[in-house]
Amino acid sequence: MSKTGKIPNPYVHQTRVWHPYVSPNDPCPPQRTKTYIVPPSEYLGFQPPNLPQFSPSEALRRGTLWPILYSPYKGKGER
Repeated sequence: MSKTGKIPNPYVHQTRVWHPYVSPNDPCPPQRTKTYIVPPSEYLGFQPPNLPQFSPSEALRRGTLWPILYSPYKGKGER
């Protein structure tokens, strides 16, 4: 659940935040927050019929035919 008490939409909110344990004896500077991506395919048990589709050129650009399975990738320079 999010801070507002609503369950986030897994197809839209794909980034998750994790706060690892930070030891007081750790000699390295700690990373207090880590993020990771959960792809939308993890929430789709099977492919329902009649899903909306991207146009062929848009599908090639996005890497998937179905908008529900699209997960944008951000490289190191885009974060």
